[in-house]
Parts: sequence; C-alpha cells; structure tokens
Amino acid sequence: MDKQSLLVAGLTTFAVATIGIVLLEPLLTGDARAEKRQAAIAGGTQRKKVVEEAGNRRKQVADALKELDERQKASQRLTMEQRFMQAGVSWSRRTYWLISAGIGLTLGLLMFVLLKQPLLALGGLFVGAFGVPKWLLKRWARKRQKKFLEEFPNAIEAIVRGIKSGLPLNDCIRLIASEAKDPLKSEFRYIVEAQQMGVSIADGIMKIYERIPLSEVNFFAIVIQIQAKSGGNLGEILLNLSKVIRDRKRLRDKVDAMSQEAKSSAAIIGSLPAIVAGLTWLGSPDYIQLMWTTNAGLVGLGICVSIMATGIFVMKKMINFEI
Repeated sequence: MDKQSLLVAGLTTFAVATIGIVLLEPLLTGDARAEKRQAAIAGGTQRKKVVEEAGNRRKQVADALKELDERQKASQRLTMEQRFMQAGVSWSRRTYWLISAGIGLTLGLLMFVLLKQPLLALGGLFVGAFGVPKWLLKRWARKRQKKFLEEFPNAIEAIVRGIKSGLPLNDCIRLIASEAKDPLKSEFRYIVEAQQMGVSIADGIMKIYERIPLSEVNFFAIVIQIQAKSGGNLGEILLNLSKVIRDRKRLRDKVDAMSQEAKSSAAIIGSLPAIVAGLTWLGSPDYIQLMWTTNAGLVGLGICVSIMATGIFVMKKMINFEI
C-alpha cells in the first residue's frame, strides 16, 4: 500500500472520529440533559408567572366585587336625604314634615266631615301623614329610574364610540353630561364635578347607584372599577354591557305586556268594593251609613278592610316580576 492510500485512510478515519465526537459529546458530557433541564425550568417559571398573574387578576376582581357588594348593602339603608335624591326633589326634612302634616290634616279633616267618625278621621290623618308622602317619593323615584334607563344604553354606546375614536373616558363622560337628557345628564354631571374634586370615576359612578339604585348602574360601576384595577379592552366590555342592558329592557317590557291582563284584573277586583260602597252611599246613604255609625258595622268594616288589604298585597306580589 502506497503512502497516498495510507494518507487518505488516515484522513477519513480522523474525519469520522471528529464527527462522532461532535455528535456524541453532548450525550457523554450531559450537556443535552442540562439544556433540557434549563428549558424545563424556564418554561415552568414562565408558566408559574402566567398563573401568578392570572391569580392576581382574579384576586383584584374578587376584591372589587366584594367592595361593591358591601357598598350596595350599605346603600340599602336609605336616609331621608337619599330618598329625596332618588325622587329628584330638593326637599329638606322640614319641608317633608310640613308637607306630610298638610296632607295628613287635609285627609283626616275630609274623612271627619264626610263620615263623622273620629276613629276613621284619625286613621286618615295617620295614612295621609306617614303613608302618602312615602308613596309619592317612591313613585317619583320609579319614574326617574325609568327615564334614566331609557337613555342609559345610548350613553354607554356613546362612550364606546368615543373610546374607539381615541377619546379618554373622562371626555366621553363630559360629552354625555352636556348632550344627554335628564336625569342622565344631571347624574353624569355629578361624576364630572366629583372628578374635579379628586374623586375617581369608579367612585363617582357608585354615587350614581345611590341615587339610581338599578342593577344596570351597578353593572356599569363594576365594569369601570374592575377595568381600572385590572385593565382590559374597555370599549368591547362596555359594548357587550349595552347589549345586555338592552336585552334586559326588552325582556322587562315583554313581561310587563304579558302581565298587563293580570294587573288590570287585580285593579278591577281591588277597586270593586270601594266602587260598590260609593254607589250604594249615593243611592241609599242611610243604608250604608250603618257600617260606620254602629259598633258592629265598624267591626265588620275593619275586618273587610284588613281582608281586602291582604288580598291586594298578595295580588301585587304575584303580578310584579323583578328582572
């Protein structure tokens, strides 16, 4: 064998040995296993970080919901001033009691003149002084809430359009405070004024819930407060919220329409005894006056009024649906 063949064989052997060492070195020295362990540790650390971020986010959401729930429970204990705000009247306690005294005296005097019975006149005085003013405040508050709810989805969609066009949330709220209809306009103006005093937007919206105690307002406050703490796409969230509010309103209107027949029947049944008594008194007053001029008549009248009040209360609970 000549020298050239030996040289080629030696170089070939050296090349094969070099390739083998390069390929087998990680396995022999443990570098491959070390790299796998490092990748596993890095991946585990990243997954742990993601889990921790998700846990922190859930904790922030839970804390926000707990805080809002505590505020909601506290708002259920209404003061007289809060009742005035919900009804949209600028009364003071003195004005309220003067109006209550005037209604009570008027109703008591009217019943005494018509029925000539001090006990019934005293009952009319009590109802007029303590029942009628509260009923009026609740009625005005419901009407105000209904007007607010009609415009609220439009306001949320206006905020969504403003955010998508690049406006900050503060400017969107100022736009609604200047362009919307009352009572939505006045309530959002309170938010703007509260911001100028250093109150956050979420806290300002919670003040709206104290004056407009609707679930939709509570949803809006929860969304704003959670987004302020945890971040997220506010425009998309508010757009979904406006759809939910519109669906709830549509369902509420459908339920009201379906229960209107039952409400009409309940109103007719509840008012029928009073109508019959009034017609009897117009046709034969001496006959019906025995109900309040004799002791037996007063006892029977009291029993009848109690039974009718119980029936009206039960019918009201049966035909009123909370959505």
